Amino acid sequence: MKKLLKITLLIGCLTIVVGCNAHSSKSGETKETLPALKVCGTQLMNSEGDTVVLQGVSYGWHQFWPRFYNSSSVSYLAKEWGAQVLRASMGVDLDSACYVYQPEFGIECVKKVVDAAIEHNVYVIIDWHSHHLLLEEAKNFFTQMATLYKGVPNVMYEIYNEPVEDSWEEVKAYSIEIIKAIRSIETDAIILVGTPHWAQDVHLAADSPITGVNNIMYTLHFYANTHKQYLRDRADYALSKGLPLFVSECAGMEASGDGIIDKDEWNSWLDWMQQHSISWVAWSVSDKDETCSMLYPSASSEGVWKDKDMKEWGHIVRETLKGRK
Repeated sequence: MKKLLKITLLIGCLTIVVGCNAHSSKSGETKETLPALKVCGTQLMNSEGDTVVLQGVSYGWHQFWPRFYNSSSVSYLAKEWGAQVLRASMGVDLDSACYVYQPEFGIECVKKVVDAAIEHNVYVIIDWHSHHLLLEEAKNFFTQMATLYKGVPNVMYEIYNEPVEDSWEEVKAYSIEIIKAIRSIETDAIILVGTPHWAQDVHLAADSPITGVNNIMYTLHFYANTHKQYLRDRADYALSKGLPLFVSECAGMEASGDGIIDKDEWNSWLDWMQQHSISWVAWSVSDKDETCSMLYPSASSEGVWKDKDMKEWGHIVRETLKGRK
């Protein structure tokens, strides 16, 4: 009887050890899982019904700055800058190194950022970074991505970065087809829908929104030294019509990405987004000779950027992320 009792106790102890290890990371710490997100009215929420406001950083076009698309930079932005969401901006159709000519390279860069974001417990946007309608190419890409990351709560899909010449009717028809392709695989992930004229004509989408699908939001982009109160008024109109907005790209200088930073207008936008509980992503992790590129060429590819490696805009974004919850 005593022997049987000892065996029973031993099995119980082993069960506890195995059970604990099954929920532990390699470091021995429990690995947390981010809550799944959903859209309720105009708000982004978690599975417990709490309003979620994500703040983060966008990588620049992958074909121009692939050196930053790595796990180390993701870790640094998440841990040291306090980024809650990152955006992998896959350039689609601009030059010979873009996705339509080198799809494997584009997917490789995106996967590096997405996989690292999952590992470091932050949300991530897979961004179809294009200014032109490419329906079949986009359907093929998002089918691959949805299959690869099905059920992963970290991942969101931005299906058209910035329509320029397309009407809302054209963008809407395109978006419906891409949403169908994603939803045939991934039923719940957040999908970000682009709006015309560089993602500024949110009022047009508000007057004729996509219906019959869940968990979609519409993108609004601004550059504070160009887009001022008139664009906030337009966004207020869209919100009043019940259109959920997500600022997937923004910055403080002129719309060209250059020129001086209008700090007063940037702060006005920050206050407006906070007032309406709107998530935002700042542009961009890159080292181009322009104001909106946050880094100088001297900056390391892997993060751990020194103050002298960061431009004024990089300092502003870092301090904003670290200072605001």
